[in-house]
Amino acid sequence: DIKLSANWMSAAGHPGEDARLYDTVKAVGMELCPELGITIPVGKDSMSMKTRWSEEGTEKTVTSPLSLIVTGFAPVTDIRKTLTPQLRMDKGLTDLILIDLGRGQNRMGASILAQTHGKLGSVAPDVDDAEDLKAFFAVIQGLNADDHLLAYHDRSDGGLMATVLEMAFAGHCGLNLELDTLTGTREKVAAILFNEELGAVIQVRQDATPLVLAQFSAAGLGEDCVAVIGKPINNSDVIISLSGDTVFKGDRRLLQRQWSETSYQIQRLRDNADCADQEFDALLEEDNPGLNVKLGYDVNDDIAAPYIKKGVRPQVAVLREQGVNGQVEMAAAFDRAGFASVDVHMSDILAGRVDLNDFKGLVACGGFSYGDVLGAGEGWAKSALFNSRARDAFQGFFARTDSFALGVCNGCQMMSNLSELIPGSEF
Repeated sequence: DIKLSANWMSAAGHPGEDARLYDTVKAVGMELCPELGITIPVGKDSMSMKTRWSEEGTEKTVTSPLSLIVTGFAPVTDIRKTLTPQLRMDKGLTDLILIDLGRGQNRMGASILAQTHGKLGSVAPDVDDAEDLKAFFAVIQGLNADDHLLAYHDRSDGGLMATVLEMAFAGHCGLNLELDTLTGTREKVAAILFNEELGAVIQVRQDATPLVLAQFSAAGLGEDCVAVIGKPINNSDVIISLSGDTVFKGDRRLLQRQWSETSYQIQRLRDNADCADQEFDALLEEDNPGLNVKLGYDVNDDIAAPYIKKGVRPQVAVLREQGVNGQVEMAAAFDRAGFASVDVHMSDILAGRVDLNDFKGLVACGGFSYGDVLGAGEGWAKSALFNSRARDAFQGFFARTDSFALGVCNGCQMMSNLSELIPGSEF
């Protein structure tokens, strides 16, 4: 069911770039995708990735490297099955398992570590076997469906080291990793920790580890690419060992501050410096939950329950303006959540054909109103603010205590511009 969208970027016409683009399109579109059994039905191209100018009589140019941005999309039947990198410390004893689709090659070409040393390397990671990638995806999907996965993070920029640390940052915990299953010599430690081969790290309960390893092995991903590498621990220590010797030890809190340093400095310049300092210092607080929701209701309550015996679902107005294209998915989502979705166009409200008092909910959908021109969301809002009938309808809806409203994407922009009609929005 997966389809791909490809954004090709190239300095077309620059010496050698057209040939590189052809080779890349051929490798991806004619070789890899057919092997994976997927297609690229949509995408775009940016063929002018080059700029030139004259400075003090000298012609200068800057050429961007050939790039491809790929986005996957597919129908999702249950969004609750989403996995995050956050390590779970409330699930008892757990293991961290590395799936290394590079099968121990540890190619360092173009890695972040190489670049920090002013090098690019000669051999970069690659998809050597499309069947391995397909098998990996299938096993992960099966394990997730059976609720065996507690956390998941792909290995990418920064390699295994960045992967496991980001998982620990999200989980506010430490790590105890052993590299014995991955390498036998200290000389290979840097390559093991910082190569950016295809792969991922998953967290599973220890009692499920044998089953998980068996499923990967049955799919052709055996001991040469799947290994238990350690476990999360209930403190801030990050310990990496090899053959009983510690090769790295650090404090998760200090490492997280280093990881956040660049963003923190930018935030101090862009936003309120005191707030940035407070947020940065909060990384040292072990039990600080950060921004979190405190709800005044039970999320497990069935909001449709009072209507079931009546045979009527609460109605939600799925609002759209010209050019909006997200209303169908939004209506389906609310339908599955127990609502009766009603298609409402702004013209219905302006003409008085629809009364918002008939609805418990109102959702302004996303997707490029007014051709996505600058200020499109604001223009959408103005059509309500400057029409007395529509203004009264929205103001009355927002003033009710039994109604709710949601704005998504372009609809969020529209909703924010209706703030003068929304009680409490001044805060």
